[in-house]
Amino acid sequence: MNASVETGAGQPESRLAHYPITFFATVMGMLGLTLALHAGERAFGLSGALSGAALIASVLLLVAVATGYGLKLALHFRSAVAEWHHPVRLAFFPTVSISLILLATALLAEHPALAEPIWIVGTALQGGLALLVIADWIGHRDFKPGQMNAAWFIPAVGNILVPIAGAPLGYLEISWLFFSGGLLFWVVLLTLVMNRLTFHEPLPSRLQPTLVILIAPPAVGFIAWMRLNGELDQLAMFLIHAAYVFGLIVTTQLPRILRLPFALSFWALSFPLAALTVATFVYAEAMGSAFHKGLGGGLLVLLVAVIAALVGRTGLAIARGEICRPE
Repeated sequence: MNASVETGAGQPESRLAHYPITFFATVMGMLGLTLALHAGERAFGLSGALSGAALIASVLLLVAVATGYGLKLALHFRSAVAEWHHPVRLAFFPTVSISLILLATALLAEHPALAEPIWIVGTALQGGLALLVIADWIGHRDFKPGQMNAAWFIPAVGNILVPIAGAPLGYLEISWLFFSGGLLFWVVLLTLVMNRLTFHEPLPSRLQPTLVILIAPPAVGFIAWMRLNGELDQLAMFLIHAAYVFGLIVTTQLPRILRLPFALSFWALSFPLAALTVATFVYAEAMGSAFHKGLGGGLLVLLVAVIAALVGRTGLAIARGEICRPE
């Protein structure tokens, strides 16, 4: 891969300056796969070999992506600041804290002593980033309706994720705080996003894969609620079935999305599918449902295929120099 690209003035510029914050979505996808494999192994009584290997790969990926963005901050700080002020990429900054929360969740079963400090750091960072992003949304910036997309759910998803590891670790009060804030903003943002999708121009092609993120808030919300509440009640039933409804809606859009040119935004397909897979296994266990256990297995096979395709296509895009280019 070339170390530089041509700017509009014809001058070479480091590709590192265009290293996107959206790279952290790949980490979310891999950690989502780890959690889905763990849930599948538990459901079918299998060893933890696959989820263990996925966890190692996820940690290595997190280190690599964080190192890349750390170098961007050190060497091209103005480019990072410009990315923060980008109306679309702003919502992706909490993918950093979400990655840490997911890592803590993946470590919880086998390494709780290691999971706790990672969860604390991730939760503190999530709280700070969510507040800063929301402050920008409702502050003085002049956002346009066309700039809204389903990626705006990412800060809310991060908040809803907190209780999944936080409740078992004993941080109930802070878990309820984040869960309440996340669920509240999911409802608010859902109204705004549906208005934008219905009454304004279609999403740009690079953003259309983010439609899959519609699945994530209710799927993650169901898992978090089961950790907080401990039983399958009416709210839990609403959340899991809302996730299935959005899954069906997104399915109607997939033929068009999959025909689009590849971009890093295609990684938006990974984590929501992983969340739906885990939620299905949790629901199957709570209901004692063989059908949902089988459905979870089918979703897991699909998730593995999606992740494999994304890894292969991302590697090809990097080799071709299609990543880290100015938009």
